[in-house]
Amino acid sequence: MVLPHQFGRSSGQQIIASLDIGTHKIGMVIGEVGPDGKPLILGVGLAPSQGLRHGVVINFDQAIQSIRKAVQEAQLTAGIQIQDVIVGIAGEHVHSVNSRGVVGVSRPDHEIIDQDVDRVLEAARAIALPQDREVLHVIPQEFVVDNQGGIKNPVGISGVRLEAEVHIVTGAAASTQNIIRSVSRAGLNVVGLVLEPLASSCAVLDENEKELGVALIDIGGGTTDLAIFYDGTIRHTAVITLGGQNVTNDIALGLKTPVESAEAIKRNYGCAHQDALKQAGSFWVKGIGGRESREVSFQALVAIIQPRMEEIFSLVSKEIKRSDFGDRLAAGIVLTGGGALLSGSEKLADQVFGHESKLGIPQGFGGLIESVQSPMMATGVGLVLFGIKNTCPSQIADAGRRSLWPRQWIDKAMNYIRKNFK
Repeated sequence: MVLPHQFGRSSGQQIIASLDIGTHKIGMVIGEVGPDGKPLILGVGLAPSQGLRHGVVINFDQAIQSIRKAVQEAQLTAGIQIQDVIVGIAGEHVHSVNSRGVVGVSRPDHEIIDQDVDRVLEAARAIALPQDREVLHVIPQEFVVDNQGGIKNPVGISGVRLEAEVHIVTGAAASTQNIIRSVSRAGLNVVGLVLEPLASSCAVLDENEKELGVALIDIGGGTTDLAIFYDGTIRHTAVITLGGQNVTNDIALGLKTPVESAEAIKRNYGCAHQDALKQAGSFWVKGIGGRESREVSFQALVAIIQPRMEEIFSLVSKEIKRSDFGDRLAAGIVLTGGGALLSGSEKLADQVFGHESKLGIPQGFGGLIESVQSPMMATGVGLVLFGIKNTCPSQIADAGRRSLWPRQWIDKAMNYIRKNFK
């Protein structure tokens, strides 16, 4: 899709900036298309996330300050001032459903043209929604012409009946508006909203994995996002309202230590599976309210972490089975997001899902590679790659029928914000 506004700089290079608004961190990534057409990462900014929970804004002032800190750091690193940004969206308010649309081919010669594709996609998205929900994405999965399925692009094919199978992602209108409002008040212009696991897939999955069948599991601070790909397109998405913060809270309760200390313990010593524990012995845990520190074994820490990670993976496994694609994951499981950094996560995933798993690390770009070569940066980098892919000149002709975010809705929301929140 062509973004509502074009990014740019004086050199004529195309600039794309992304904002990943999470429960633990807010990250901005600035990229551009290099002279050879390869994406380059120019700047990265990270700030502790405040004012958000499970992808929903709960304190505007705190959220705005966190966004500004990440933006300032990224702009300083890149040496570029950013105005337009693509924002990732996730959270428990995001739901998805598969839908089908059918139209008749109108031309006398029965050749399918772009307008026919627009009409069938519009028919497919005409689902009953409550007034408080909005369509975020309408993603074509396949087209069917006169009962002949498996067609990726029906333009030019002759037929009298055109069907489209699509994946529709919806979000709570108020939650989405609050995200846009926070970013706008931080001084940025939102030019696109993209489902976070869809963005992450651009950074950590290759086309072969998407063709063969793969489940991408993005473990964030407040939620865990699932996206299943098969036959080259997205087939199922879901949000589990558990994430890395739940692991941290369990450690804080189990070891009777402050949450800040529990987070540090998780990052420094955390392990998700007993068999992956590489060190014996113990470590010291800070007490609560001035109480004395005490020694805790690594085994005891794993005994706290593993059950929660098993619960998260088990809930994701139920979603995979509900999608009817559990037996079509030839490429297995890809784990990404900050929660995937726990050692032993892959081993535990192998055990729970019954598929081979691997860690998803952002790839396919140059520039500041070391700054973003971590699963926790998958969404930020993926948003940049998504933006580059969907604003390049070769995509312009297809923009109408391959729309992946609701441009009309964003325009409406931004006009509302400008009128009411100056």
